[in-house]
Amino acid sequence: MSQGATLDRRQFGAGILGLSFAGLGHAAQAQNGPFNVFTHRVMQTVATGAQGGDITRDWAQKNGVTVQWTTFDTGPLQERLFREASLGETSVDVGFVVNTQVVPRAASLFEPLDDYLRKDPVEDVPDIFPGLMEGMKVGGKQLAIPFRHASSGLHYNEEILAEKGFSKPPATIEEMIEIARACSYRRADGTQVVGLCTPGVTYPNVIDLARAWDGEFITPDFKCVADQPPMLNAIKTLRELFQANAFPRNFATLSPEDVNVWMQQGRAAMSLQSMGRNRIYNDLQKSKFPGKIKTIAVPASKTLAGKYDAAPAKVEFWGMVIPKNARRKDLAWSFIKAMASKEATLKAALNGNGPVRASTYADQGFAGTVPYAAEELKVLKVARVPMPAFDEAARAGDLFKEEAEAAVLGMKTPEEAMASLVKRVQPLLPA
Repeated sequence: MSQGATLDRRQFGAGILGLSFAGLGHAAQAQNGPFNVFTHRVMQTVATGAQGGDITRDWAQKNGVTVQWTTFDTGPLQERLFREASLGETSVDVGFVVNTQVVPRAASLFEPLDDYLRKDPVEDVPDIFPGLMEGMKVGGKQLAIPFRHASSGLHYNEEILAEKGFSKPPATIEEMIEIARACSYRRADGTQVVGLCTPGVTYPNVIDLARAWDGEFITPDFKCVADQPPMLNAIKTLRELFQANAFPRNFATLSPEDVNVWMQQGRAAMSLQSMGRNRIYNDLQKSKFPGKIKTIAVPASKTLAGKYDAAPAKVEFWGMVIPKNARRKDLAWSFIKAMASKEATLKAALNGNGPVRASTYADQGFAGTVPYAAEELKVLKVARVPMPAFDEAARAGDLFKEEAEAAVLGMKTPEEAMASLVKRVQPLLPA
């Protein structure tokens, strides 16, 4: 444990005094000291943003506490949160986990929320997308309450497409591939453009392309099917675009932030990324194309016509958990209830969050500020998690990246790479 964490715990313990407060629907005792939330920075941003306002302020004032946000990147967050939850006691009150982290091990570390939901339920639980609630269960027990989703979309620069004669976005994945090839060129101002850009070829990025053919990496019943036609189509497409200079030469080292810059500068005509990136791509201060980068649902293959209105692209989501060894579980639950309310969900959405409630999409205030709201709702109706959660998921993801990079770079054929991947991943999967 770091010295900072030790000092933090000493400071916390030094000020434990009884403090009465009015809870949300019930009375409880709050201890002095900050209310500690372990999360990714994006959650703090959307919870405290300017447009929708700070959704924690009223709760904090009502309960006489200060919310202290401790933020990490996704990997370090899981490591630190799971470690804190493994101790005899922790000062962490609420943590955030992504759906891929809701694995069997989590059931021993985080408080089941079913009793809280029965006795003091979150507002209008059926309004929360059922798939998100279900994705936060282990062994039938609710371990987390969804707060944020990130659904994938296709972003395109309408000015660049128009320069190459395309007056509308692709309606099928086949059209997208055609546009990506055509929009790989040098613009009049000297900018070299690639047709399609993604932050590498990790499985969450490639699965969006594979889903255009209704594909999977790992099925819900834990079979690795990366060697089947849909995923092979995705890998072959990336390989062919790479050969045609329509996919970045340095794709393996690109981060999501790099892709933001490529889209803002017009170095990429299209990207497959979370729909929420639309706001970043059109940033008035940073983008050379404000208002000209549009976002639609990932188009499905023409071979799926009549089955899907959009590709069942990935949706990933974050949820709020209470460590089993936390000191203030009732207070933590009241925080979760406040964060998950309809009002808070709408305000966070106005701050740029991916709302987890259907009612938010029906709100005209939200729809008026989010130009892709209808497209996102179209995706949410069919979207699936990129792969089921299991204890060796991180290792499987590393193997996917290794084999996919080898295929796109031409070190292996797509068929060889995906056959090798299946052979290496299947032993990692639950029986």
